[in-house]
Amino acid sequence: MRETVRDPIRLRDLARRIEAATPPGRDRAVDGLRAVAILGVVLGHWLVTALVADSGTLRAASPLRYQPGLTPVSWVFQTLAVFFLVGGQMGAKSHDCARARGITYRRWLRARLVRLFRPVAAVLTVWAVAAGALLGAGVSLLTVHTLLKLVLSPLWFLLVYAVLTAATPLVARLHPLWPLAVVLHVDLIRFGFDGPAWLGWVNLAAGWLVPYCLGAAWGRGRLRGRMAGWVLLTGGAAVTAGLVLFGGYPAAMVGVPGASISNLNPPTLAAVTFGLAQCGAALLLRGPLRRVLARPVVWAVVALVNLAAMTVFLWHQTAMMAVSVTTLRLAGPQTGLHTVPEGPGWVLARLCWLPVFAGALLICWAAFHVYEAGRPRKGGGGVVRGGGPGAAGGSRVVREGRPRNQARPAQHVERRSV
Repeated sequence: MRETVRDPIRLRDLARRIEAATPPGRDRAVDGLRAVAILGVVLGHWLVTALVADSGTLRAASPLRYQPGLTPVSWVFQTLAVFFLVGGQMGAKSHDCARARGITYRRWLRARLVRLFRPVAAVLTVWAVAAGALLGAGVSLLTVHTLLKLVLSPLWFLLVYAVLTAATPLVARLHPLWPLAVVLHVDLIRFGFDGPAWLGWVNLAAGWLVPYCLGAAWGRGRLRGRMAGWVLLTGGAAVTAGLVLFGGYPAAMVGVPGASISNLNPPTLAAVTFGLAQCGAALLLRGPLRRVLARPVVWAVVALVNLAAMTVFLWHQTAMMAVSVTTLRLAGPQTGLHTVPEGPGWVLARLCWLPVFAGALLICWAAFHVYEAGRPRKGGGGVVRGGGPGAAGGSRVVREGRPRNQARPAQHVERRSV
């Protein structure tokens, strides 16, 4: 009973310390948007990815193929454009701050990429060992291939993000209409003039460069008014609707197995214009988010999510697969987990499995978040660092200090931020 009473007190104390450690000038809306994007990707993958048990193997399937009425789910949870918007904003601000402090481009880039890819090494190492163990235990090659594809396929995002980060000094002043024009012409050649399919991979960089450039403009003090948000939201939504209704583009904003065209692999013009609408909505949410995140408890939750951003992104698929494989071994095929994703029964069952996935992800976080946090500085009171996609140059989101450090945490954090 005493521990039950202490838990809320500890949580309130943690929220108070995070609030005290946050620099007064920090734009909390950026962290809020990053948290929304992270959770969107996680929930989206958990909802539209099924591992179907079939004749002793596991194969990937999507409920969007069997239940087209679920397509709006992809509109809500495909939030990659917000990732790149926030990444561009923080990348531009980080680089400008580094230049002002006399930090060289090489040192700045190295610091950002180390923070980005250090957690990736842990994922690759674990899965290299796991794949060998599964094959040695007699698991079929098809099952191992399915699992590895689900784990490794999201890493394309980090590669593109790393390239755009490296190009930040060049692209920060690039108008978003230029990469948008590239995407338009690539799709025109591919679909209008029956051009080669490989040409679509040009959009992998050009497509995500559009929201990254928007974010860079935001980071340099532009896009301050609400007009830009409304133009992007309404214009992007209208163009996307036209492309889907009259241009032959699929309505789903994620890849659907068996579909002739994928909006995401590689990105199409429809995916990019849909991303523009998302960016517009994100810009319009800045004010409401700032007001909500002024509450210490809400801000503490968002700050902690951002501190675990890379760990959550890299391990959420592993958590889902661990639950699926373990349950299959112990209890056999289960509805919503190993069955063909058709019918409302599957959807309801999958929603019930989400808390189990979250619990498995929490275990992964406990085991591997150290690779994201890095080494605390000597003499500090437990530095809590933020990294991952869109992080503010790896700046410390909060600093949980011992009592002797709490008198000057905000200034310390702000001074060390890049």
